[in-house]
Amino acid sequence: MNQVNKETSVTVLGGRVMQALSSLRLSCTLLILLGLLTWLGTLEQAEHGLYEVQRKYFESYILFFDAGPISVPLPGANLVMTLLFFNIVVGGIVRLRKTSNQLGVLIVHVGMLLLFAAGFIKLNYSEEGHVTLYEGDASNTYQSYHKWEVAVSRMLPDRTVKEWLIPGQQFLGAHGDESQVFRSDDLPFDVVLSHVMSNSRPLRKGPMFEVDVPVIDGQFLKEEPRLPDSERNTAGVYVSLQETAGDTQVDAMLWGRDVEPYQVDVDGVRWGVQLRRERYPMPFTIALDDFIKEEHPGTMMPKWFSSDVTVVEEGSPRSLRISMNEPLRNNGLVMYQASWGPANAAPGTPLFSTLAVVRNPSDQYPLYACILIAIGLLLHFMRRLSGYIRAESRS
Repeated sequence: MNQVNKETSVTVLGGRVMQALSSLRLSCTLLILLGLLTWLGTLEQAEHGLYEVQRKYFESYILFFDAGPISVPLPGANLVMTLLFFNIVVGGIVRLRKTSNQLGVLIVHVGMLLLFAAGFIKLNYSEEGHVTLYEGDASNTYQSYHKWEVAVSRMLPDRTVKEWLIPGQQFLGAHGDESQVFRSDDLPFDVVLSHVMSNSRPLRKGPMFEVDVPVIDGQFLKEEPRLPDSERNTAGVYVSLQETAGDTQVDAMLWGRDVEPYQVDVDGVRWGVQLRRERYPMPFTIALDDFIKEEHPGTMMPKWFSSDVTVVEEGSPRSLRISMNEPLRNNGLVMYQASWGPANAAPGTPLFSTLAVVRNPSDQYPLYACILIAIGLLLHFMRRLSGYIRAESRS
């Protein structure tokens, strides 16, 4: 008897959960919360920039909104979208009556779920960055706008470079005297990182300066206020290379805008250490042949600009043009014409072209989802229209 009562209670509880998840009231509440988060996030972009606001409001499950002296907890868009996904699954798929009259509605809900899947894949499995090229330059990598890494490199006998990478998430918490130690059996030294700064600039030590960070060769890194536009911040970090088989220690400071790595000789081998934005490989090499821009008459403001490039893939080159509305799609990468520079360059000054690069496995999913939604709406309204016409003809 008790077993029957338990099974009944579980069934009743499961039914109530299903009913709550599929309710229209929950749908409306979640949509209102999404609107609220969008509004608050838009207002906060003026002070904190798009990247930080996106992480706080749209990539989180829980956030705290500062309403004056009070910190108000709110569900993040990640949590809201997850609940909305299950709301559509249960209410729009599982509990929907499977009849021919509801076929269009069912297809619309499937299209909506595909949009949610595209957003989930984009959030968790995509990479975004850029590649900047002057005319005649070529590259087979692109770099992140926001993420940093420390690269330890060594020139091999065949003139190739081997790198050991330390991702930023492993050391960006080492502020002040706190340090992070990284070891590898392939390295003759330990890499110790400390005094990490999200935005910094190097200065020369003067008699009027009082600093609380190490001074190396008369220079030190000064921490700067973090800028709202995340891509404009330049990270800095202090590094110590401590030999594992001896007492030798080499101290240096790394700045994110240094073009060349800091070089040091260890046991007769030249090593390089560099702080840089994270780099990602491309399955092809792209070279900038010509950058073209057209300006508004009588101004220096560009009306239109594009890049003529050569893409070399498996030894086979092909020429094409990337413009603002015509991206390059190749092997899962999408390259857009993003910007150019230097700004206000004098005639004859070499120009560079910046191409935004996105690796997104769900790049075409929104298109497929919109096609499904359009088909579903068309079927549903055509069925309603034909029913209305038949009813009118009988009356």
